[in-house]
Amino acid sequence: MLDAIHSIRLLDILDILIVSYIIYRTMLLIRGTRAVQMLVGIALIIIIYVLAGKFELQTLHWLLKTFLGSILLVLVILFQTDIRRALTQMGKTPFRKATDVAEKDIEEIVRAATYMARRRIGALMVIERDTGLRDLVATGHRLDARLRYELLVAIFLPASPMHDGGVVIHKGRIHSSGCLLPLSQSQRIDKRYGTRHRAALGLSEETDATVIVVSEETQEISLVQHGRITPFHDDKSLTTALKELLAPRAKTGRWTSWLAQLRNHDTNA
Repeated sequence: MLDAIHSIRLLDILDILIVSYIIYRTMLLIRGTRAVQMLVGIALIIIIYVLAGKFELQTLHWLLKTFLGSILLVLVILFQTDIRRALTQMGKTPFRKATDVAEKDIEEIVRAATYMARRRIGALMVIERDTGLRDLVATGHRLDARLRYELLVAIFLPASPMHDGGVVIHKGRIHSSGCLLPLSQSQRIDKRYGTRHRAALGLSEETDATVIVVSEETQEISLVQHGRITPFHDDKSLTTALKELLAPRAKTGRWTSWLAQLRNHDTNA
């Protein structure tokens, strides 16, 4: 026992920590999704396969062996959404900062959301950040219009031909409207939330986009990001939350400050 402990290298400990972290992150990704039930089903198939071999159930053993022989392809097909979300998150870098949104644009968005909530007009507004939404905007109508609260309200009026789907805001402009968002498959969504909230949650699970949902039934405004729905009941708290998320210049990080000082030094030199 002592010999085994002494034979452990520093690289072995590092290897165990990396694998543990990967397993931990994977569990966080699939928690509350259909992937959990799928994994349980695959685990049961493996157990039955082992028992079939032990008790010499030849036909059942052969069938399961054939199935498990292509298990890698099966996993890719079953978990393609979870794999895509995991790869998207892995592709993010801590040195890249999400696109800032001007305070005047945030005020236009909040003003539109507040106006529509009071008049029971449903809305779905997507603010693009680091993760590109090209596939999403391809499903809608290209506008490329100035971000104004009047235009946002006009788009989501029930009589408007573009009120279905979501509006994508890109670099301070209304890029597209009528965009179709992927619905979340999570079983933990509150029953009082409808299709709009499920669509916003689905997009936030796959990308880093910030989504604002206005409910026509409850007159509630919700902020959806990173798979979480946060309701707001007044425009001031919503404005504060959006500024903290989308205007991070006021909260300059250590790396940003260091790079800025380096640029200043080079300029002065």
